[in-house]
Amino acid sequence: MSNRSHRNSGHIAMNRLKKAGVDHSSRNGISTAPPPETVHAVLVRDCVDLLRMLPDESVQLIICDPPYNIQVAGWDDVRDYRGWAAIWLREAERVLADTGNIAIFGGLQYQAEAGSGDLLAILAHMRESSRMRLANLVVWNYASAHRFFANRHEEIAWFGKTARYYFDLDAVREPYDDKTKQAYRRDKRLRPESIEKGKNPTNVWRIPRLNGNSQERVGHPTQKPREVVRRLVRALSYPGSVVLDFFAGSGVTTRVAIEEGRHSIAGDLDPAMPAWLERQLQGLSGREYRLLDARRLREHPALTAAV
Repeated sequence: MSNRSHRNSGHIAMNRLKKAGVDHSSRNGISTAPPPETVHAVLVRDCVDLLRMLPDESVQLIICDPPYNIQVAGWDDVRDYRGWAAIWLREAERVLADTGNIAIFGGLQYQAEAGSGDLLAILAHMRESSRMRLANLVVWNYASAHRFFANRHEEIAWFGKTARYYFDLDAVREPYDDKTKQAYRRDKRLRPESIEKGKNPTNVWRIPRLNGNSQERVGHPTQKPREVVRRLVRALSYPGSVVLDFFAGSGVTTRVAIEEGRHSIAGDLDPAMPAWLERQLQGLSGREYRLLDARRLREHPALTAAV
């Protein structure tokens, strides 16, 4: 694993483009035209079994929200966490395209008891056993603490398959308010079109966690907000590409993929996942999409390369 941060060759190239006044998103000339219809495979299947169905370099983005091994449910209790994660991490690296990315949710809740595991275990494995590049460690800050050291963040480790990983910063920029725009327009060193694009959201994302009354909730105990997943999908994949989530849980990745014009494959060992996904899709309109089961997955050309 290469942990280069600002020395990462992809970041260096983007900084050079920025200084030259050129769009510094590393889109590698990829077209971003959305397809008229997207297709989405939904499988109740173990993560490793699903990954082994897929050929090499067939997926652009993997959204990965694995069990944190903190015993919130029966599926969240893994005896050899690092050994188990090593299997699906190796398969995930194999199925990613050269321009591909994987975003892994996790916490840093290390415990000394045998069998515990978290993002630290995954990062340690990647450093020792993977050629993928740690592009960013994103801090998802979902609230603020005032009088005590409450836990108010989780982490997302973003790895690029190669130095050619796809990244579209413009797709996730945050707009400046009118007052800031006026101030920046007086600075002749800044280009007006750059001001209109907005600012880099940085690697600290302040997005609220879903509360118990959220209309987004579908029943899954560890459901992630759509806006967190949306930022990953927009920045790390392109319209018409394939997004894979083999710990699909609540089905939120499929919902976002439909909204953002990506194809997707969702898998989860929990038989309740299709029902949660059905709730996710209630009220969704404005996008043409088709859901496929495992038997029909091979019938659609958009996912032929991913089966």
